[in-house]
Amino acid sequence: MAEIKNIDLGLTGYDELFMSTEERLDARKPKVDELPLSKLSPFKDHPFKVKDDEEMARLKESIHESGVLVPALVRPKDGGGYELISGHRRLAACKALGMETMPAIIRNLTDEEAIITMVDSNLQREHILPSEKAFAYKMKYEAMKRTPGRPMKNSCQVGTNYRTDQEIANDASDSARQIQRYIRLTELIPEILQMVDDGKIALTPAVELSYLRENEQRDLLTTMEYDEMTPSLSQAQRLRRLSEDQGLSDNEIMIVMSEVKGNQKEYVRIPTESIKKYFREDTSIKQMTDTLVKAMDFYNRHLQRQRNDRDAR
Repeated sequence: MAEIKNIDLGLTGYDELFMSTEERLDARKPKVDELPLSKLSPFKDHPFKVKDDEEMARLKESIHESGVLVPALVRPKDGGGYELISGHRRLAACKALGMETMPAIIRNLTDEEAIITMVDSNLQREHILPSEKAFAYKMKYEAMKRTPGRPMKNSCQVGTNYRTDQEIANDASDSARQIQRYIRLTELIPEILQMVDDGKIALTPAVELSYLRENEQRDLLTTMEYDEMTPSLSQAQRLRRLSEDQGLSDNEIMIVMSEVKGNQKEYVRIPTESIKKYFREDTSIKQMTDTLVKAMDFYNRHLQRQRNDRDAR
């Protein structure tokens, strides 16, 4: 079993009296430990995905040739072992290569400090999904709000209002407003959020959809999957207004989504009231549509048989 290798200088103020400035600074540098992979655990609710993609392939090749060049950052766990703050992709690569240990720096961090450090270290990555940013910004926002000694939101700070989102923006590539938009995405159901990650729904319409209730989002998802289309910004805004005014029915979703857009299909509009008498009260718009299509298919085949019979005479 791999052992933890560590050098503890145990320096005191007396020891430092006999050191040069260079020696003193070197002694205070973070010490790198070689930790067993079995003792490393992922960060709780880590929002960044570890994918076996082309970037991972390049990372594994680099580690295979040169080892882990940048140590991971970890903190001790109650009961033993360590929680990763940064280095999840490096850990996955080391495991895939069959390695037993990886270099890491151990720091004692509070939950809030750990979250903020974890988010900041991962936001530097080149490729980040909207969902990753959404949950990362939310975690950092909530951690900063919980940090002891910080002012309450909107309390006076030297003549200005204190804004947590603005403070996050000071260290990020996104504006405070954009950070708010990303955090709103955490209100989307997973299936619609995945469509944002896949580029099927743009950020701004997705933010509007995040204000829909969960059941309304699921009804919308059913319509989007059935008709193979997504809402434009204006449609998303209308859906939000309807939801906030009176609540959305699947019929209203169908009406809004059936508007013809330049790159989408044309639709035949049939007033729901004119066909409801043929269905049970709890029948959804999708079920009605499916039944009507099947009925038309049956009717068409029936007409074709009649024509064939006439031709046979």
